[in-house]
Amino acid sequence: MSRVLPATPDEVFDAYTDAEKQKIWFSILDEEPGIVEIDVDLRVGGQQTAVWGPSRDQLFVETQTFRVIDRPHRLVTTSTGHGPGGSDAMTTEIDITFEPHAEGTLMTVVQSGFPVPEVRDFFEGTVWRGAFERIAAYLERAAEGS
Repeated sequence: MSRVLPATPDEVFDAYTDAEKQKIWFSILDEEPGIVEIDVDLRVGGQQTAVWGPSRDQLFVETQTFRVIDRPHRLVTTSTGHGPGGSDAMTTEIDITFEPHAEGTLMTVVQSGFPVPEVRDFFEGTVWRGAFERIAAYLERAAEGS
């Protein structure tokens, strides 16, 4: 999945990998902010853990282990996540590129290893589409504030 985002590759890469920036964009479009906790150790072998959800008893958890970091061009992780109560545990590989584009940055995500096509389609149609919308809103607001 790809999306052109209104910022430089450095700015998009940082928005995607910086814990404080993620905490903002994770909930930027929510009427009720809910819970967002993110820790990032941005180094090969380091991990990012994100915990989010509407309440303490409805939290999703994702841990990504950084395998390739080529700032601001490429990021490769192994992602393990699960729904509330440890349900629906899944491990996938995520390969993201950040390419200069006339209108900002072309961010492309290739995620593989889904257990069934329906889960892959959900991530493409809902999860990544929502993430792109949130990151774009964050970058637009950041540009307005500068």
